[in-house]
Amino acid sequence: MPQSGITITQAIAHDYEWLRERPISNGSHTYATSDITVVEIRTDAGVTGYGIGRPRPGEREFRADFLSRLVGRDATMTEAIWASLWSPKMSGRRGYETRALSSIDLALWDVKAKYAGLPLSRLLGGYRQEIPFYIAGGYYGQGKSMTMLREEFARYVELGAKAVKMKVGAVSVLEDIARIKAVRATIGDEVALLLDANCAYSWHDAVELARRAEPFQPFWFEEPVPPDDYDGFRRIAAHSAIRLAAGENEYTKYGFRDLIATGVIAIINPDARYMGGATEFMKVAALAQAHGVDVAPHGDQQTHLQLLGAIPNARLLEFYPPAIEPMQSRAYLNPPVMTDHGTVLIPEQPGAGLDPDFEALEPYRLA
Repeated sequence: MPQSGITITQAIAHDYEWLRERPISNGSHTYATSDITVVEIRTDAGVTGYGIGRPRPGEREFRADFLSRLVGRDATMTEAIWASLWSPKMSGRRGYETRALSSIDLALWDVKAKYAGLPLSRLLGGYRQEIPFYIAGGYYGQGKSMTMLREEFARYVELGAKAVKMKVGAVSVLEDIARIKAVRATIGDEVALLLDANCAYSWHDAVELARRAEPFQPFWFEEPVPPDDYDGFRRIAAHSAIRLAAGENEYTKYGFRDLIATGVIAIINPDARYMGGATEFMKVAALAQAHGVDVAPHGDQQTHLQLLGAIPNARLLEFYPPAIEPMQSRAYLNPPVMTDHGTVLIPEQPGAGLDPDFEALEPYRLA
């Protein structure tokens, strides 16, 4: 292998969006569409890397600017490129600029892993060959009955899930408790039940939900309050023994430093597509490990599978089945493989595992 680095010759982005079969709602938002951005970085070594982002207004503009600065740079210098693009004064501290940077960073790490001939998990250290997963579902939907909710979670258990997550926060506390009770009765006592409010509550309403939910043994209560309400997290923790999870709306090691410093978050949910890419993800994972905090990332399982394979404090992989994200298994050339004992295998192919299926995505390309 050459001792010098490899030069970036082209850096472009491909944006896609498609309608969902039916809109889904969580405690705060309704989604009628889904989308993905594929960042493609080509090099003079013949290695092409891919990173994943979103084609949201603002993120697209920052990404275009950042990509225009990459040609001619050494693709292996990920720390230097990250530092040159993250400029609080010129771009901003946390938001679409960090999301744009994240997708580029992921593509650069894909280049490095492919160039080294290693799966990214091993290039970053290598810790495990499979990771437990949970299936994320339980969304609200127009006309969705309690029977339909129970049938949905019964299917997840049939798929081999040992943990499942459901949404709360869009209806009254008593209605949500009835939903939680029905799901627990459906999945049995051996399957972990996770609750996700998507920031829908005030701290005192979150406490009421937590107290009423405790008999059904939730494994965690995710984002009960808005991401900056650190006092709210502390108040909830003072009144409930349910683990708190948070972090899908957090950015960079600095944001996670402050979140972890609350002392009450048991599990953080970083999203490498948003919070700074693989470069920041690994730093945040180490920071969490030093404080006895586990990592269970938010969103896109393909983006996070190799990263979780590299760290000792990975707890769970979030997994979206075709019923929730029909394109999820079609957008990539090598979708995750579930085992019959509730885990997903860490792929052994060189790279980050983000190679897209451009043919499947083409009908949904944005101008």
